[in-house]
Amino acid sequence: MDVESLKELFAPFGALTVRRMFGGAGIYADGLCIAIQPRSGEVYIKCDAETQATFTAARSQPFVYEMRGQPRAMAFWRLPAEAYDDEDALRRWAQLGLDAARRAAAAKAAKARKSR
Repeated sequence: MDVESLKELFAPFGALTVRRMFGGAGIYADGLCIAIQPRSGEVYIKCDAETQATFTAARSQPFVYEMRGQPRAMAFWRLPAEAYDDEDALRRWAQLGLDAARRAAAAKAAKARKSR
């Protein structure tokens, strides 16, 4: 999926930015990365401990890459197929990603404040 196709897919969610990265793309809302599209072409939504059960229930899988011969899972889970054709579903999943990204940013900021 190219940049314009990603913008079209996420259009029901609202304004966002798509940036090329690592041979794929990052999808940003409010300056936060809410989704990625690696070279495989699949879209993965930001996930955290609060949303993982929802992704698991939808039979989603995490994005896994190999580092030094070992598989590593990222905090991004596959966008369920229903979201590609259902604008309401896309909005729900994208909102989960934005909420997870906001929590991650808040935790990172709190950790930075604490270490000062």
